Amino acid sequence: MTAGRRWYPLAVEPVAIRGKVVKQLVDPLAGPKVALGGRIVTMDDQFTVRKDGVLFLENGVIVAVRGRGHSIPAGFEAVPIVETNGTIFPGLIELHNHLSYGALPLWAPVPKRFTNRDQWGRIADYRTLISGPMTVIGKTPALLPALVRYVEAKCLLAGVTTTQGVRLASNAGVVRYYRGLVRNAEQTDDPDLPEVDARIADVVAKDAKSFLARVGKASGKKCILLHLSEGKDVAARKHFLALEVAPNEWAINDALAGIHAAALTAADFQIMAERSGAIVWSPLSNLLLYGDTAAIADAKAAGIRIGLGSDWSPTGSKNLLGELKVAWLWSEKLGGLFSEREVVAMATRNGADILKWSKALGSLEAGKRADLLVIDGTSDDPYRALIRATEKSVQLVMINGVARYGITPLMEALSPGGEKIKVAGESRRLFLTQETADPDVRQVTLKTATSQLKKAFRDIVKLARALEKPKKEAKRALDRPELTWTLALDEIHETGADLRPRLPFDGPNDFTGPEIEAAKVAAGPLSSLLSPIVLDPLTVMDDAKFLDRIEAQPNLPDEIRTGLRGLY
Repeated sequence: MTAGRRWYPLAVEPVAIRGKVVKQLVDPLAGPKVALGGRIVTMDDQFTVRKDGVLFLENGVIVAVRGRGHSIPAGFEAVPIVETNGTIFPGLIELHNHLSYGALPLWAPVPKRFTNRDQWGRIADYRTLISGPMTVIGKTPALLPALVRYVEAKCLLAGVTTTQGVRLASNAGVVRYYRGLVRNAEQTDDPDLPEVDARIADVVAKDAKSFLARVGKASGKKCILLHLSEGKDVAARKHFLALEVAPNEWAINDALAGIHAAALTAADFQIMAERSGAIVWSPLSNLLLYGDTAAIADAKAAGIRIGLGSDWSPTGSKNLLGELKVAWLWSEKLGGLFSEREVVAMATRNGADILKWSKALGSLEAGKRADLLVIDGTSDDPYRALIRATEKSVQLVMINGVARYGITPLMEALSPGGEKIKVAGESRRLFLTQETADPDVRQVTLKTATSQLKKAFRDIVKLARALEKPKKEAKRALDRPELTWTLALDEIHETGADLRPRLPFDGPNDFTGPEIEAAKVAAGPLSSLLSPIVLDPLTVMDDAKFLDRIEAQPNLPDEIRTGLRGLY
């Protein structure tokens, strides 16, 4: 067990599925039997769609998927069917998101076209609009519960049931993740969901043999999810080429999933495919920063497994529903590279496969976890409907069999009570009760979180000054410090770990990528650089400026700049 790590174990109970008893980790709230009616898009190996089906759930697990009128599973004879009047999909699996930054608005406009990731973190705008505000928020412990509540709700409202987590660090050197409603790929506490390695120790990140050994040990067991070749120039590609740690010996296998992989060539993708590597595509973020994205046609031709991630709100989609749209538009620009079903697969079954979670998630099948998303309507092609869905379309989100968000009638039937909210002017309910929740966040409503963050961003200069000139009482408390938590902002502060391999390329002292320099790019105290910020709205539907800002982005190709609005 990692020192200082907080564990919130779920109950382990035997569950009988098709006569086979399997031990499942059960949410205490996921006990009652539930039957959901609607069109069911299973995303199974045969891509079965039940036009009029029923999904039977118990203890957070799918017991059966049946067509209407077919036999009812034993024990469900008296269970009323809750009619969704919509289309049911597996919950969306996001493979990459810096959630800590999810309260920041879109960087608009991105000031120039960059060629690799190591450039934009050095400009003054980055400190003023991104790293500076997050440093202030991250070092103000009283704001952290509000932040984690807000960014998690941002995921839920778009049907995301798995993403990357919010990482916290303490003044005692202890690091932990916030445990919330949405599954965190980096901390699952579930033997059927092996935890992702998304960071590597600084030493390992720069030592080729150590990095190769780590990748080798993970093969067949877990996923290593690392940033790779972010940008479009030779310097960005060196990050990939450095994975050849010895002649024809590559630190690539079925465990490695490269985030972005934007600089890879067709030959590079062939090397990855031969070694069963995967990539995480974040097209909007790539296009906003670099004016281009991964050579995705070459990746597909090589047979690379492809998942999706929205990256972060400053230069990415607001949520995975948005990233589906950008992926589809880019596919159309390339002449219809992917079918609509293939794009949806990137956010469901492909994501589960890359994480090595396929036996538990990614499709709606008996024996799998009951993570699902319901959108309105059943008449259109289901895959096209999801790509065109907005946050207003989302009718229900369930995680581990618990209804967490949705329209009022469904939530009243499945999780009575909960917090009332509005999305696009329409009533919704958010069910936040969770026995295993972080105690600091458990009591925070979305309304409270929103209010606190709006005030904090409005008073960001005042908060920065308070950090620069702590009160006498705070200084005296340093003599007897209590355990306090701050955001572990890997992109801003040294945390003892890295998000990308920085392996030697042209010699032992020539490492791919510089050290963290973002905090040094602009002289002077933060309070002299910052200005009030507007909290990023939770949905595109409630953000009157989002699509206007997209259309004003100079680096976006016309197909995205003008086409995205048409999918909303």
